Amino acid sequence: MEEEINLVKERPIIIAMKGHPGTGKSTMARAIARTLKCPLIDKDHFRDCTHTLEQSLLLSTPCKATKLLNDLSYEVMWNVISTQLDLGLSVVIDSPLSRRAHLDRLLDMEEEYDARLVIVECKPGDETEWRRRLEARGEGDNGSGWHKPKTWQEIEKLLESYDRCWDYDVGKVPKLVLDTTAHVQIVNLVSNVLQFIKS
Repeated sequence: MEEEINLVKERPIIIAMKGHPGTGKSTMARAIARTLKCPLIDKDHFRDCTHTLEQSLLLSTPCKATKLLNDLSYEVMWNVISTQLDLGLSVVIDSPLSRRAHLDRLLDMEEEYDARLVIVECKPGDETEWRRRLEARGEGDNGSGWHKPKTWQEIEKLLESYDRCWDYDVGKVPKLVLDTTAHVQIVNLVSNVLQFIKS
């Protein structure tokens, strides 16, 4: 355990999660942050706080409200990440990383704070299991995550709106792809991530 924590002491590491909603990204992010004892920065925490504002904006600018508040959530997230890196802390970032522009932002931070950026992509190999988890999450929702897709039809619509922009080349950034629907315990997946970071 001590060796795992020392991974993040020498030089800040930016562990950027990547993946669609319902793929196990948040579960993995929490487990990695808990193991490494470093801040977890979840874009949805900021987006969750904009519900009242979105309801107000929908009355005046219905087409722009959702995009505006999603962009605002990212801007707040970038600021929080910058503060943590400036303090010399490693971070685990829980966001879809669905656009190349978001990766470019992290690459700028990597350079500015002399950090190391790695990507951990959650990519379910079993679409049926992914669908089951997503819809189970939607059924158990207690009002938080109101902006997240809760049905398979919503996921399909989201992916269509991306127009495959999420499937971009990450260049030289080290990337580990995890099958989060495989029958592997999360502790083993976290162990794979730690080995990946070490290497």
